[in-house]
Amino acid sequence: MSIKISFKKSKLERTSANLVLFVDERFDIKPIKKYISSLEYSYISDLLKTSDLKKKLLVFNLTSKKKIVLVSIKKNIKNSEIENLGAELYGIINPGKNSEYFINTENTINNKNFIGYFLHGLKLKSYEFKKYKSKKETRLITIKVLGRKNNLSSLDQIKFKALEQGTFYARDLVSEPGNVLHPDEYAKRIKSLKKYGLKINIYDQKKLKRLGMNALLGVGQGSIRGSYLVTLEWKGTRNSSRPLAFIGKGVCFDTGGYSLKPAKFMEDMTYDMAGSAAVVGLMKNLALRKAKINAVGVVGLVENMVSGNAQRPGDIVKSYSGKTIEILNTDAEGRLVLADAITFTEKKFKPKFMIDLATLTGAIIVSLGSEYAGLFSNDDKLSNELIKAGEKVEEKLWRMPLHKNFDKLINSKNADMQNINYVGGAGSTTAAQFLQRFILNKTPWAHLDIAGMAFSKYGGALNSGGATGYGVRLLNQLIEDYYE
Repeated sequence: MSIKISFKKSKLERTSANLVLFVDERFDIKPIKKYISSLEYSYISDLLKTSDLKKKLLVFNLTSKKKIVLVSIKKNIKNSEIENLGAELYGIINPGKNSEYFINTENTINNKNFIGYFLHGLKLKSYEFKKYKSKKETRLITIKVLGRKNNLSSLDQIKFKALEQGTFYARDLVSEPGNVLHPDEYAKRIKSLKKYGLKINIYDQKKLKRLGMNALLGVGQGSIRGSYLVTLEWKGTRNSSRPLAFIGKGVCFDTGGYSLKPAKFMEDMTYDMAGSAAVVGLMKNLALRKAKINAVGVVGLVENMVSGNAQRPGDIVKSYSGKTIEILNTDAEGRLVLADAITFTEKKFKPKFMIDLATLTGAIIVSLGSEYAGLFSNDDKLSNELIKAGEKVEEKLWRMPLHKNFDKLINSKNADMQNINYVGGAGSTTAAQFLQRFILNKTPWAHLDIAGMAFSKYGGALNSGGATGYGVRLLNQLIEDYYE
């Protein structure tokens, strides 16, 4: 299904087409009387007497071919709430065959981007991944936005479109099956983003071996596919200011290695690269909207498989930082990928801050479910900025503890550290504590454990189930509010 949206400054005339009209919290329809017939006005007035006015949208089917949707707008409405209204409208207009809707903007609030946020929510909700369906749908929903308040500046239109494309790109990557989006193919897809002005560097196995990235390479050594570290650089300013750095875990499929996962739900491990997808989607968004910042994305791409060459429990590897790691559990692999990526990013780019995203632990889902991602950080300022940005776009974060006392749980008798807490408990925190050991120069850093947020079986406010693209909008908001 596709959605076609057009804008016209003309006023809405009485029409037999479907209408979307905005009203206040009390569903006062007097201001919209001029857009509908007296018979329609009387009919809706009667129905409103027995309607649930706590709802934000009410639908009235006037004929088999015409419906009127009333959208209630409260005072001091937040942008995220406007997006949710647009998403809710999509749920109403989605069923059925080809259809046309007129949206009248005359009664919207004095928010110059109201209609932009409204349509942004609608489009985010409309995402579907049906690439592998043999029967293709050809439905078209046409939306005509009318009224003087529908104008979006060209810059705002670019920003909304870029954010949608970045989010959809991340969702596409996460939705691909493991036999298609293995590390070799993923690296090729990232390389294709050069056309948007991003500088792409791909470090293959030979280069990684020379660099000494044995923690990352150890995870992928059981796969017939290659292992890669890929950097995406965006230079949006002429000055040589230090970049903002975003790092993503890209485990394209995770069997758990010899510490094998249960068969049930292992098919979901195609989304164990969602952290990297968020970074790649963010970088595409920044390039499309020509963001006025310098930024770098770094993603480690591997496949954690079982074979005669796979990493064993008990192996010891030397990381890029020079620190040694005893592998007690091959299913605690994401932190090994990130360990080398974090140290590499800090050494090579000397960033203002580093934020890594990863579907790192099941323990974070036990703690926070699918409502919040876990936030671990060595910097209060960066943490507060991330939390505020997350609240604005409803990609929420909850700060979790880091403390030196947790370090003793990952100290190893045979190496500098071990990759899991063998005693048990504090699984997400000890994973973050492990990552913190690979920051060598006290760079401000935040780790986002997005295991509960990257994929939704039931759908959410702005997605219809499946890959969410969590992190793209959050980090874009962080950049817009504090660094651009």
